[in-house]
Formats: sequence, C-alpha cells, structure tokens
Amino acid sequence: MNATLAARMIGADFLKLRHKRGIMIWALVLALAPVLIYFLVASILHASEPLKYGPHGIEGHGPAGGAHNFSEALPVIALVFGPLAGVLIGVEAGAGDVSAGVFRDLVVTGRSRLQLFASRVPAALAMCWIVNLIGYALLLVGSFVFASNLPTPSGSLILNTLGFALLGTGVLCVIAVGLASLTTSKPGTITAMIAWQILASPLLASFSTLGSARKAILSQAIAHFSPVTVEGGHGAHVTMGAGLALLVLVVWMGVFLALGAWRTRTIDA
Repeated sequence: MNATLAARMIGADFLKLRHKRGIMIWALVLALAPVLIYFLVASILHASEPLKYGPHGIEGHGPAGGAHNFSEALPVIALVFGPLAGVLIGVEAGAGDVSAGVFRDLVVTGRSRLQLFASRVPAALAMCWIVNLIGYALLLVGSFVFASNLPTPSGSLILNTLGFALLGTGVLCVIAVGLASLTTSKPGTITAMIAWQILASPLLASFSTLGSARKAILSQAIAHFSPVTVEGGHGAHVTMGAGLALLVLVVWMGVFLALGAWRTRTIDA
C-alpha cells in the first residue's frame, strides 16, 4: 500500500468517525464537561467566600485558576474523562463497520483486510487527540483567565502536561480499536474497558501483596509519565523506570492491535 492510498483510507475512516454525531457529542461532553464544571464550581466558591485570613487562620476559597489548580485538574482529563472519550472513539473505529453491516462491502472492493484494520488506528487516534486537545485548551485558558494573582502554568509545565494528556488518551484509544475489532461488540468493549481501567486497575494496584506484578498494570505505566502529582484511586502505586513503563504501554497496545488485526483478517464478511 503506497502513501497516497494509505492517506485516502485514513481520511475515509476519519470522516466516518466525524459523521458519527452521537459518538462525537458524547466524546466532547466527556472532554469538556468536567473542565467546565470544575471552573464553574471553583469560581462560585471563590466569589461567595474569597480566601482571607480569619480568626482560625486562612479561610475561604482561592481563585479557580493558576498553576496549582491546573495541576490538580489535569489528571481528571488525562487519566479519567479524556481516556473515556478516547475509548468511545476507538471502539467506534474498531467495531463500527461490522456493527453497521458495511464490512462486507469494504472487503469486496479488493482491499486487504489488514489495510482496512490499519487505517482505523491513526484515524481514531487523530480524532481522539482533536477532541482532547479542545478539553486541554479549555483547561489551560481557564487556568490563566481565573488565575487572579496566582502563579500561572509555566511553559515547561504546559508542554509536559500536554504530552502526558496525549499519551494517556491515545494509549486507551489505540487499545480500544484493537479490542473492539476483536469482539466486534461496541457495548461489550466499552463496558470491559471502563470496568478494567476505572475500577479493576486501581483496585489491583492497591494490593501490595501483588508486588512487582503491579508494574504490568496499564494505568500504572501511564501514571508513571505524569509531570504532576497524581493522587486518588487512579494514581501510581508502584515505582518503575521510564523504560519499563514504556515497554508496558507498547506491549499492551501491541497485543490488542495484533488480536484486532487477526480478527479482522479471519472474520466472515
């Protein structure tokens, strides 16, 4: 497959995703709503009870923006809601053709099944990043607009957090493409990925009895690259080197992409 044909196939898959209005609306809601709610609530609290020195020390609520609040809110879109948006897009890219009953029509055109599968990945990844870049931009703008007298995010923090946000959302999107291509079930894949990433992974990572085996958990490898402190159930419970964390991400993506490619090649059209 030459570069021109590859670009055309990727572009076609990208357009198919863009025309899925329901999926795109929910992906945008997941990427934008948490940021909007965060700034709205923080701004209301600050306006109703500004930060001041009271008889019991510092009381009230500070401005909604600034570097500290930016770092506090980043994991919400980089590790939770942003990846969920990526999962929706990846699942649609992986299982959309089969569920819509058009996979047979694509096969009879004579194009390789592996080419059909391969074009889904960059198309889904591009759409995932576009959606989450909008959410990230909203968070960044709000951190400056509502900063008041607080320090704002530095250039290095912006670049590092942007890379982390793209990594956290992109990895889940790619895995969703592979898993959805394997199962050909959109509801089943979405349920399985949410259950694993949001519920099972943090729970398993908290079990110290599992020892170094926890380093193989996907969420731990992603959280390792966070440039800000990650707290709560989605934080990193284990320490690992950057090389090992990168290897874990590559293995997870490689396994599910291989399974998805195998299923696409063998499925009845």
